[in-house]
Amino acid sequence: MGAEHQGKGVDVQLGPVSGPIGRAPEGGRNWEGFSPDPVLSGVMMAQSVQGIQSQGVIACSKHYIGYEQEHFRQIPQAGFNNLTDSYSSNIDDVTMHELYLWPFADAVRAGTGSIMCSYNQINNSYACQNSYLLNNVLKNELGFQGFVVSDWSGQHSGIGSAFAGLDMTMPGDVGFDSDTSFWGPNLTVAVLNGTVPQWRVDDAVTRILAAWYYVGRDTKQIPINYDSWTLATYGYQHFFAQEDVRLINEHVDVRGDHAAIIRDIGSASTVLLKNVNNALPLTGHEKLTAVFGNDAGDNPDGPNGCSDRGCDNGTLAMAWGSGSANFPYLVTPETAIQNEVVGNGAAFESITDNFAYGQIETLAMRASTAIVFVNADAGEGYIVVDGNQGDRNNLTLWQGGDNLIMNVSSLCNNTIVVIHSVGPVLLANYSSNPNITAILWAGIPGQESGNSIADVLYGRVNPGAKLPFTMAVSREDYGVDLLYLPNAAVPQVDFTEGVFIDYRALDRAGIEPLYEFGFGLSYTTFSYSDLSIVKQNAGPYTPTSGMTAPAPTFGTTDNTTSDYIFPSNITRIPFYIYPYLNVTDLQEASQDPAYGVPGYIPAMAQDGTPQPLNPAGGAPGGNPQLYDVLYMVTATVTNTGSIAGEEVPQLYLSLGGPYDPPVVLRGFERLSIDAGMSATFTVELTRRDVSNWDTVSQNWVISNYTKTVKVGSSSRNTPLSMTLPM
Repeated sequence: MGAEHQGKGVDVQLGPVSGPIGRAPEGGRNWEGFSPDPVLSGVMMAQSVQGIQSQGVIACSKHYIGYEQEHFRQIPQAGFNNLTDSYSSNIDDVTMHELYLWPFADAVRAGTGSIMCSYNQINNSYACQNSYLLNNVLKNELGFQGFVVSDWSGQHSGIGSAFAGLDMTMPGDVGFDSDTSFWGPNLTVAVLNGTVPQWRVDDAVTRILAAWYYVGRDTKQIPINYDSWTLATYGYQHFFAQEDVRLINEHVDVRGDHAAIIRDIGSASTVLLKNVNNALPLTGHEKLTAVFGNDAGDNPDGPNGCSDRGCDNGTLAMAWGSGSANFPYLVTPETAIQNEVVGNGAAFESITDNFAYGQIETLAMRASTAIVFVNADAGEGYIVVDGNQGDRNNLTLWQGGDNLIMNVSSLCNNTIVVIHSVGPVLLANYSSNPNITAILWAGIPGQESGNSIADVLYGRVNPGAKLPFTMAVSREDYGVDLLYLPNAAVPQVDFTEGVFIDYRALDRAGIEPLYEFGFGLSYTTFSYSDLSIVKQNAGPYTPTSGMTAPAPTFGTTDNTTSDYIFPSNITRIPFYIYPYLNVTDLQEASQDPAYGVPGYIPAMAQDGTPQPLNPAGGAPGGNPQLYDVLYMVTATVTNTGSIAGEEVPQLYLSLGGPYDPPVVLRGFERLSIDAGMSATFTVELTRRDVSNWDTVSQNWVISNYTKTVKVGSSSRNTPLSMTLPM
């Protein structure tokens, strides 16, 4: 991704994502992130940041923080006339640190150049003007050195957001193309009249430039060669203003050899959930292979026929919203499987209309192998698909997928189900159905979708992936849901479940999942043995103390107002936001009828003197001693089958306290192991891994409760366990 953005002239890639983390499985943008587990998300955030920025592009880790649903994220999108503000995610201090903040700490430690603040409020303060979360937690405790940018139109105040730690506003106007701005000339006025001190502007500029130089944009930047608003080769450079026709899209092909990588990722991330009597892999010589489902075929309007992928037509390889992209092509499962079967001289037929009941019945009765493709989609809240306003309304399959599976499997006793979905779906009716011999979850795999699934189905790739979330029996088992109807003029979303989401919720409630977090089968088998824990000689934990340096300033502010009048040698582009003034009188320039009326400025907001360092801070990611390795844990994983395969051993830790989850993930590793051979699984447990957040000391502490290490192939299958020596 970093290389492709670099090749297009992009300075900042808006990703990776751990907000939403996936508090509720119906969340519309969960697919943009990684997992509802903070450790898994944190590892992926850090590696994504490092990969993107290695190509000279600034990573923008988002959305900070508590942005867990699309409903009511922006009032114009909500569809309710009595609402006054975006929803508030009400999150306690422990939950914030142990769950939602954890992956952002990893992103900061990895050097992310930018953090995007989110649309929602946290504890009834907007994310982009929440001084506690931006100044105290992000910039002080986590030691973030880059810049904070607003989500598009996520800024809700001028000097308030400046004091709170916002460094860049995007796209700059109050509303899209409103020709007004909280900053622009208003920030100029605020600096000139002394409300916003120079050091705060210098700090914001320094943070932006620091990220720029940190990734090497000064030597790697190339001119932008594409347009975000149109695919036309020639058009208006200033799209909304309809000005300056020129070459705007050079159609530079930046794909390189990425198709092979995408294909490999698609197959490597496919999770085998069920495989009765080695129904898979297939040989390609089955008498009649029949493929069923809208999800197997083409979108009749083409792979990019729906703007921002805002529909569910054809196979689901990408969900909808601003996080989507245009496909250069899309290999469908129908095409790839047909090529496989016909290439082997066998028979192949397909039906991609889920509601062609008569034809489906006739073909299913004849098929020796039936492969049914079903899906469930979601996306960003500005697009509504089949009544789903970004967030899913339920966890059922789309396009009559449940009926399709039941109809086919009732007539073919070798039915294989493949699921393309943005997250968990309800599969309890199929896990024990004897006619359904295999189930695979293939996520949303991208342009090589068909080739990736064919590689798994026909054994070129031995599946080794694990579920990054829980497949529960019912929606209620997750213990938390979205707020679909407003409960106040400012909708209040209370995170009363604390850290107990996904597998943690089911574990606490003693609910048996259908397929647990971390579950995934292989075409071979593995065993676990020889758990060992070696305590390391790390020193004691020392809270950070001392003071920051005073806020620096660079140069002096010229308070001659006439110097800030719009320059006569610049052509003004309509609707663009400029910092220049129209008149020299600041009150008139502000166009604010309340100009000069005393307002609220938080205590010390204008104070640039040294400030106390956060005890849990001290470096990017937090106190450096949080990352001291306290224990080295190893175990042996043996391939007990007859073919080579990949296994992902997982380490879970019971922290032991009465308010702790029964287990939490703390490490994992993907191992390639030949048949009959063994490999060593290794995890370094850090101080942070074995600690809890203490609200009194505002720091991480290791409790006195007995802690137990558990190692196995999933959150519910941990055959090895040992007490952690304290």
